[in-house]
Amino acid sequence: MRILKYRKGEGQKLRARHAGNAVRVKTRITKGDTVRVMRGKDKGKDGTVLRVFLKTGRVLVEGVNIVKKHVRATRPEQESGIIEKAAPIALSNVMLLDPKTGKPTRIRTKVDADGTKERVAVKSGDVIPRTR
Repeated sequence: MRILKYRKGEGQKLRARHAGNAVRVKTRITKGDTVRVMRGKDKGKDGTVLRVFLKTGRVLVEGVNIVKKHVRATRPEQESGIIEKAAPIALSNVMLLDPKTGKPTRIRTKVDADGTKERVAVKSGDVIPRTR
């Protein structure tokens, strides 16, 4: 009989084993932001963020990284064929656009007097509102 490496009763070891699954990427880009692609085949394109995948560190940008997917009809009335859809790209390949100038900028966070966090564009110093 083999010795169990991880027992159900030993919670510490079990949590340590799966700790990597819960790690999330910290990002200042959120859904609804306008970003520009800085690297890859779609370099220079602008689009709005449709979804942020925190576990994988990727974002889904509208009209960027379009891939073709073969779809089979699951119901008799449904049509099969090839559809085009946006695929996620790495967070490191996009930059948030400055609301004042429309150019890519880095982001800093600033805490207001009332204690709320807000994003500030480094280039212009303007506050970037959160759109959710």
